[in-house]
Amino acid sequence: MTSATMALQNIGAGNRDDAFYRYKMPKLITKIEGRGNGIKTNVVNMVDVAKALARHPSYTTKYFGCELGAQSKFDEKTGTSIVNGAHDTTKLAALLENFIKKYVQCYGCGNPETEVVITKTQLITLKCAACGYLSDVDMRDKLTTFILKNPPEQKKGGKKDRALRRAEKERLKEGEAADEQLKKLKRESVKKSKPGSDDKVATKKKHGSDDEESSPSASQADEEETAGDEDDVQWSTDTSAEAAQRRILEQLTTATSEMVIIGNGVDKSESSPRAKTPKDAPSSKPKLLKKTSSKKSEADVESKDPESPKAEEPSPREKLLNDFRQCLKKGMTPAQLAVHLQSKAEPNCEAMDAYFVALFEGCGKGLHKEISKKKTYLDAAVQDEDSQKDLLSAIEAFCSALPANASKEIALLLKVLYDDEILEEEQILLWYDAVPAAANGAGDGPKGAAVRKSSRPFVDWLRSAEAESEEDDEE
Repeated sequence: MTSATMALQNIGAGNRDDAFYRYKMPKLITKIEGRGNGIKTNVVNMVDVAKALARHPSYTTKYFGCELGAQSKFDEKTGTSIVNGAHDTTKLAALLENFIKKYVQCYGCGNPETEVVITKTQLITLKCAACGYLSDVDMRDKLTTFILKNPPEQKKGGKKDRALRRAEKERLKEGEAADEQLKKLKRESVKKSKPGSDDKVATKKKHGSDDEESSPSASQADEEETAGDEDDVQWSTDTSAEAAQRRILEQLTTATSEMVIIGNGVDKSESSPRAKTPKDAPSSKPKLLKKTSSKKSEADVESKDPESPKAEEPSPREKLLNDFRQCLKKGMTPAQLAVHLQSKAEPNCEAMDAYFVALFEGCGKGLHKEISKKKTYLDAAVQDEDSQKDLLSAIEAFCSALPANASKEIALLLKVLYDDEILEEEQILLWYDAVPAAANGAGDGPKGAAVRKSSRPFVDWLRSAEAESEEDDEE
């Protein structure tokens, strides 16, 4: 194989000058053969080019023939691509760019990682693996007839593909953990390399008892000094009484800050003789004491009044819901929300239930359409088989509360999640065959059984498809 055969270029003319573009293909190589009426152009590396584009070589060969008005043929056995007539390599390369724009690149994001899908209505679409966009191919093009008669082969072994995707996600997680560990080691090495850092540590160990008995302001100064070592920035703290009062009011809640102010005021009035001098009389502390004492008396009156309404503390589930609602209001991305979900201390099933309700609360009929719009949030949250089980449990609980006219939603939304490879066939069948749980905090057994009954059409379809695939494998 010559060096020219191995020359690579970026896929798509718009990415020609991008040195870091990851999608490459071989440069087109042609050879004119024969003479007279039998002259023809042989595209020598058509198989390699088509493989890089994830398209069948017969598609690109036929496209050349359609655009040039010449007969074309691709031999499956030998891998030879022939176009009648003498055609320049530059001209064929320009036609190949047009083919890439129409039949390879996503119309939404421009990514060439697409798959040809033929719909039930005999329309050709390109499904993008990067952004999920469905591009509608212009059916007036001559090549579309050839593609409909020679559809692409259906991919088998969906479970293996999903397993590979899961392994890729786990690999990414491990990589992130390794990066964090490396950053931590770098920070520690930088800290150790700072001049005088060892002396500070030794001084702290030597005077450990003195540090324990030192004032809070001194310990705070030590913490800020350590932070300064890490950031290479020197920080200073105002330790005056006014600054301390200001920090108390900023950092503590209203009730706690009032208690601290009252305690400090009493101690100073009893222990310090300067508090009684006329100069200190107009200071702001007596005013604060007076104000807080009035608030305290009002609180006592309200607590003694039996008719005053008492605010009910929200339940743990309501706290979870409110937390996820706030995250959605802040506009957190699906990846950020998924990390936030995994950081919850509550059981995974409860956290997933609140996560699902926060995403789709208020939805009834048409829930499957809403799930299709927000599928990226669910895809980011579902990482393994356990999270699939938690999601199915959350769906069951949510659909149990839907009205009777929305009973068909469960089958439709399961189809959406299955098509988008968020839920696996095996997990759906295990969930369907299991006994509905009444102790998941969001529904009872009979309602769960009704939800599963509504999903039966989709489950039957899954089982029939599985049986057909097993028969094909046996043949």
